[in-house]
Amino acid sequence: MAGVVTRRLAGHGRGHPRPGRGPAYARCSGGRGGLVSRIAAGVGGAVLAGAIARGAAPSPEVIAEVARSEELRLGATGAARVADRLREDLLGLGPLEEFARIPGVTDVLVNGDGSVWVDRGNGVERATRSLDPATVRPLAVRLAGVAGRRLDEAQPWVDGLLPGRVRLHALLPPLAVGGVCLSLRVPRVAPAGLADLVGCGLLAPALAPTVREVLDARLSFLVVGGTGAGKTTLLAGLLSACARQERIVIIEDVLELAPGHPHVLSLQCRAANIEGAGAVSMTDLVRQALRMRPDRLVVGEVRGPELRDLLQALNTGHEGGAGTLHANSVADVPARCEALGALAGLDRAAVHAQLRGAVSVVFGVAQRGAVRSVTEVGVVDAVDGEVVVRRALAIKDGVVVAGPGADLLDELLRGGAAGDLPLAESSGPP
Repeated sequence: MAGVVTRRLAGHGRGHPRPGRGPAYARCSGGRGGLVSRIAAGVGGAVLAGAIARGAAPSPEVIAEVARSEELRLGATGAARVADRLREDLLGLGPLEEFARIPGVTDVLVNGDGSVWVDRGNGVERATRSLDPATVRPLAVRLAGVAGRRLDEAQPWVDGLLPGRVRLHALLPPLAVGGVCLSLRVPRVAPAGLADLVGCGLLAPALAPTVREVLDARLSFLVVGGTGAGKTTLLAGLLSACARQERIVIIEDVLELAPGHPHVLSLQCRAANIEGAGAVSMTDLVRQALRMRPDRLVVGEVRGPELRDLLQALNTGHEGGAGTLHANSVADVPARCEALGALAGLDRAAVHAQLRGAVSVVFGVAQRGAVRSVTEVGVVDAVDGEVVVRRALAIKDGVVVAGPGADLLDELLRGGAAGDLPLAESSGPP
């Protein structure tokens, strides 16, 4: 491991000095090598590598101490720059840091050939600089260590959370044909409430009053859409808009949600260690969360058997629960839940029975060009014992248009007094 760290420190960046770093930095780093690689090869490097070998990131204090050992030789400014460099290499994103800092970037992707791609909201575009493919695997392994996860032949993929709530995914060959694939999801600033959701274009102004009523009525809801459509951003904004006195407990496989709410508790699953022990599942965390007096219970992204845990959580009598789900439209939610429920050993009847009691409202989000927004609102109904999601509202050119489920949604919000939703016109079947 020490050798990997040494090579990582010495080879990171391929000799490209950073803007604003003058002769002192060039002298101390050798243009992103030099002193840093010498530190890695010495006592300081052994301390740093030892921490990573134990599956832990070196603390900022340890890095500062190692850098201060060079202060006599380099002066305070040079030592501070070395500390910055070590923090970037061992705690930060290394050569991907510059891409993650680009305003508006949501995803940084590295392919097996070392090419770097970024998404700034207008689709994926290739960056002007690539990485040496030989450096991508050490980078991925090091980032996995910072996230407290392992990445090797026995565990050839990793999902984890890096400092700054950057989500990491990496996949090793031969599963990734042609080289290591690395993906970083850079978090957006969480909207502070409905006004922020309207301000960023995710929520139409005409829809905001209805969304407020859904939250105030403490109806359980799902947020559905495709990858990168804005599900997590919308859910964070909705949770931020919940009453200040509510206690929100969030359960996720990898932490992503960071709502701007004063009383949020986040629980994260844990993978098994190298001996196959110590795993903590969503089922385990749901059980623990129920003992933590939640006012709202939230299960993050559902992609597989954890659907059972989401439905279990929302059927515990706690109103106002929420979660996210991949689905193309609100009408597709029952079929999507059937498929995921089968992975959890639930038959069709069990899925429909639990879904009907767990969820009341479904928000559908979509990305059209560079615009991510709520495009429809569905309401859960039952026909002959099976769940259907009827489109209650659709958003067309910023106007809220009624759908077949509008009256049912109105009944949920008004206790049977229909006719008060801010609808422009009636629409046809979904």
